[in-house]
Amino acid sequence: MRDGTDGGGASALDRLDLPRFRARGPWWGGDLQTVRNVLRPQRGVLPDGRELILPLGDGDALIGHYHEGADRPLVVLIHGLTGSAASDYVVATARHLGALGYPVLRVSLRGAGASRRVSRGRYHAGRSEDLAAALNSLPAALLSRGLLLVGYSLGGNLLLKFLGEGAHGIAVLGAVSVSAPFDLAIASRRIRAPRNWVYHRHLLVNIKAEALTPTASLTAVERQAIETSRSIYEFDDRFIAPRHGFAGADDYYERCSARRYVAEITVPTLVIHALDDPWIPRAAYDTVDWTKLGPVRLVLTPGGGHVGFHDAASPVPWHDRAIAQVAGLFR
Repeated sequence: MRDGTDGGGASALDRLDLPRFRARGPWWGGDLQTVRNVLRPQRGVLPDGRELILPLGDGDALIGHYHEGADRPLVVLIHGLTGSAASDYVVATARHLGALGYPVLRVSLRGAGASRRVSRGRYHAGRSEDLAAALNSLPAALLSRGLLLVGYSLGGNLLLKFLGEGAHGIAVLGAVSVSAPFDLAIASRRIRAPRNWVYHRHLLVNIKAEALTPTASLTAVERQAIETSRSIYEFDDRFIAPRHGFAGADDYYERCSARRYVAEITVPTLVIHALDDPWIPRAAYDTVDWTKLGPVRLVLTPGGGHVGFHDAASPVPWHDRAIAQVAGLFR
């Protein structure tokens, strides 16, 4: 690897040769890298794909959009907070991998995007059992060549937790995490910092609107908790935690942070994070010893922002080219 730092023992990822990241102008700095997807969405055609309903076993389901490809492993894409299968960064990855011949499944988590039609509950950063149920409900033909999993931001944390739990017995070939919060408490403090008030306000408005969608099953107490939350921490403390059996936001963050699970991952897993990510500081990734994590590799790029990675070498985001390299190890 030619960019950032990496750690871990021998794994298939040792064969990667990732190029150095160099920001593409005028998107210099973590903030511009982060907001570029909103200010200038990536263009390109991606068919809707075949819609799959993936039952979760409790009456809810997830909606996936499947894009056919060659006889290669299926790549499953998992979005971040307030995102969905239609998020720009998810669509961009699906388009790039599809052009390379990979079958791709874009999934909207419980209560997000298209999944709102078939679910009354809500996802959170540690609800890995939903991913397991959805993958187990896939047609056998889609699993015949194996699975590669990709998670962005909150979806990256969920993915790493899922893998650290033994992937719930599901055969996974490899995985990539992009801009995962990794330590939820540290990430929560950073997003509430004064310099991030615009980001925080934007996310808070969106998570409250998402949670209050007409299809959601909410008690009067939960509805009031959502409506009156003045921060993401309060939203997690008053709504997410009690609804899902946590003692509070701090307990939720402690029990669901990827840092607690990453040492148990046994499949080749590339963890990508930018040092100038305005939402998640490097400190979140300094909570584990990466040199002792076997098949897991951490790559810290000097720039890229939060799920940005728009670099000078290609119109395809740097992280998408890295994902394609990982996928290429298992063709």
